[in-house]
Amino acid sequence: QVHLVESGGGLVQPGGSLKLSCRVSGMILSVFNSNVFSWYRQAPGKQRELVATSSSGSNTIYIDSVKGRFTISRDNTRRSVYLQMNGLKPEDTAVYYCRTPYSGKDLWGPGTQVTVSS
Repeated sequence: QVHLVESGGGLVQPGGSLKLSCRVSGMILSVFNSNVFSWYRQAPGKQRELVATSSSGSNTIYIDSVKGRFTISRDNTRRSVYLQMNGLKPEDTAVYYCRTPYSGKDLWGPGTQVTVSS
């Protein structure tokens, strides 16, 4: 079975940085290399929204509100996907999730809480 587990969340002051990790287990390397991985977030009382996507070939997409502040990256040999978040703002507070399509389904991790507050 394939599992995704996020880590790296926490409490940070405005302007600070965090690096989230999404560790993927049970996925063979060739599939990981070709798969699309995304970071989503869900703030209290709001719908879950796409934050960033990394596809094979190093293509990345970001929502406008995080462009220039967040960077998605992947380490295929470690089967891990990262989200480097700089210049954090209170409105970035949310639970952050990793997602990937696999075998006809959408796989999600349990999420990691990011709180930006002074």
